[in-house]
Amino acid sequence: MKKSVVTSMSILALALAGLAMFNSSVASESSEDAKSVAWYVANIQEARQQNQACYDTPSLKSTPNCVNALHALEISFKGGN
Repeated sequence: MKKSVVTSMSILALALAGLAMFNSSVASESSEDAKSVAWYVANIQEARQQNQACYDTPSLKSTPNCVNALHALEISFKGGN
């Protein structure tokens, strides 16, 4: 009984440590300076690279950089109007 409690607590501690590391990596992405839509329009290659990174990592799709890069690409393909 005591062995299973210790094992369960160890697994819980590892899971919480993993969650904390994941949250810190997501926070570092969201805390970086977001580039504006205008910046991405002027730097379309970076917009493509950011859009690819956002596509590859779905958890980033709602970050300001992903939203702005996608908007810039939409503008560039539609012609701004």
